[in-house]
Amino acid sequence: MEGGGGGVGAHYNPRTVEEVFRDFKGRRAGILRALTTDVKEFFQQCNPEKDNLCLYGFPNEVWEVNLPAEEVPPELPEPALGINFARDGMQEKEWISLVAVHSDAWLLSVSFYFGSRFGFDKADRKRLFNMINEVPTVFEVVTGSAKKHTEEQPSSVNKNANRSKSNSKVRDSDVKSSRKIQVNEEDEGAEEEGVEEEDEEEHGETLCGACGDNYASDFWICCDLCEKWFHGKCVKITPARAEHIKQYKCPSCSNKRARP
Repeated sequence: MEGGGGGVGAHYNPRTVEEVFRDFKGRRAGILRALTTDVKEFFQQCNPEKDNLCLYGFPNEVWEVNLPAEEVPPELPEPALGINFARDGMQEKEWISLVAVHSDAWLLSVSFYFGSRFGFDKADRKRLFNMINEVPTVFEVVTGSAKKHTEEQPSSVNKNANRSKSNSKVRDSDVKSSRKIQVNEEDEGAEEEGVEEEDEEEHGETLCGACGDNYASDFWICCDLCEKWFHGKCVKITPARAEHIKQYKCPSCSNKRARP
């Protein structure tokens, strides 16, 4: 693609609130991948010696660093221009956070561009904003401010004394309480249900450090350094592979220690 990713809008125009939100989530997922799991590659592509570069996220969850669109005005609002120039003049963490803030602003501008273009009324705009507002921002995911509760391991994981040290960092669907046992007495049944609901709420608050989505009975793994939790699929770790990992380091932590 020459001159940026804005031209994608010419082929993909979401027209309903649900379609715009789906477009938002896809673009957001691509940007999150660039700033977390693919951060090493993203860092390398943002060479300060190159011309003004932008970070694009696409509806299919793909990201791209490219020059801005050549057409004026562009088909879609453009991301922040020249993100590569500040790369070597700041701490890497601060630079990534700055890119995240500008990316959040761009994602909102694209969504409400579609809303304005296709005539969303006040109720539609409010509904779209509320749907977007329920999802952590890119900045919150990248900085960990949306996952403060993950600094301590969930109590249900700590109580599992049968797991080894490596396994204690791995969470699968079996962590949640089973609902298969039926209790005959009414009082005991109510007590069991209360414990299970509390356990589900506890896990439901945990957010993936890569995609920002909630716990959903999928395989998870925790970084031994930053103590953030990740979906196995987001960091390409399977349960079988996790069994042989003595100390897991997420892509961000691995990159920090790989750089001189």
